[in-house]
Amino acid sequence: MTDESDHAAFVDAWLERSTKSLSPALRLELFEASLGALWSSAQLTLGDVTLMAIGDRVLHNAVEKFPFFAGLRVEPNRGIQGQALRERVSSLDDAELVDGIRFVLVEFLTVIGSLTAELLTSDLHAELSKVVRRTATEDSKS
Repeated sequence: MTDESDHAAFVDAWLERSTKSLSPALRLELFEASLGALWSSAQLTLGDVTLMAIGDRVLHNAVEKFPFFAGLRVEPNRGIQGQALRERVSSLDDAELVDGIRFVLVEFLTVIGSLTAELLTSDLHAELSKVVRRTATEDSKS
């Protein structure tokens, strides 16, 4: 059975692989993309009401440890949105931002894992693995 330390190890590996050399703004962009991917993947099974309750709980816990996350909001059908945080990301300490991102992702995966007896864990880990920063070349093709 998976536990929080398994989720933490997975998120740590993803952070190292995907966000290591990114600026805070790009790191936040990738964080939002990762939350969107996790939300979409869990939405079919859990539904909007359950996911919104999970999102609210995760954000409440995150804001207690990382007050800068107060700008994040849970929105129906859209998941966790961070417009207010994007506007001030350049003033955040980079190490604290990484710690906060890690906390939210681990907490989100842990809560869903606990509620579903880890039924969605492998799918959610797979979705997170797919979230990578597009390169400038890929951006120009879009």
